[in-house]
Amino acid sequence: MRYDGAMSEVARKDILNLSVAERIELIGDLSDSTAETPETIELTEAQKAEFDRPVDAHRKDPTTRNRWPDVRQRTAKFKGGPK
Repeated sequence: MRYDGAMSEVARKDILNLSVAERIELIGDLSDSTAETPETIELTEAQKAEFDRPVDAHRKDPTTRNRWPDVRQRTAKFKGGPK
């Protein structure tokens, strides 16, 4: 079965009636189910190129990487988390 972008109004209403926590859990469940069969995911050429871009950049210059402490510090200011 292929999703054609048309969701039944009932399903949409049911999803929107879930709490935010339940919707986040649903997103996780959907993501997990997708990860179980990665070979079925069809990517466009542009999406494939975007996935390859950081790998190619790192291969050209291995010093271009994001160290975990730097990433954590950058994201903390957006999330209000630890610095």
